[in-house]
Amino acid sequence: MDTKEKILMTALHLFARHGYEAVSVSMIAEELGITKGALYRHYKNKRDIFDSIVKRMFELDAERAREYEVPEHLYEEQEEEYESVSVEQVMEFTSAQLTFWTEDDFASHFRKMLVLEQYRDEEIGKLYNDCIVEGPISYLEDIFREMMERKRLKKEDPKLLAAEFYGPVFLWIQILDRDNKITVEKNKEGKNEEKKNEVKELLQKHMNEFFMKFAFKSKENGK
Repeated sequence: MDTKEKILMTALHLFARHGYEAVSVSMIAEELGITKGALYRHYKNKRDIFDSIVKRMFELDAERAREYEVPEHLYEEQEEEYESVSVEQVMEFTSAQLTFWTEDDFASHFRKMLVLEQYRDEEIGKLYNDCIVEGPISYLEDIFREMMERKRLKKEDPKLLAAEFYGPVFLWIQILDRDNKITVEKNKEGKNEEKKNEVKELLQKHMNEFFMKFAFKSKENGK
């Protein structure tokens, strides 16, 4: 990592531990062992660091959507992409997202920063809602509505269906947080791995049962 990247990651870790408001530029510089002047050569101020973190998060989100071939943008901007999403893509992407939000260093700390600040800062509260709460439900609602139109899913209320599908995912992210702290004690690492595997198995079972209940069976393979 170059200095600019170290500043970004160190700031994110501090924001996730103490909250954005509680962290100063001095704290970030001290944690890195550099002067504030050296930090200002890379970022104008704390807000500039925060904006760079948010920009990075959106870039990572777009990269992951492309990787799993699911829609990258809102429905209004990319309608045709929502028409071709399959059950398998939804399952693969959801499973990957659970791992991403709980195990990826950048994503997990970004999410924890949002959790800490959601009630203190209106803008961060909206980010938390868009990234973790209602945003994923709206995204799935649009996907499921298109799947219903193309006879891939049975006709139901797409918003309720999206909430039913995503609700357990949201809950399991919170559960994993209980056993996957920013700093994990060595003797608990084995237990944390067990919990992760247990949750991943539960997620797979949840998705299988969900689509068994709501998806139309394919004439070719019975799925």
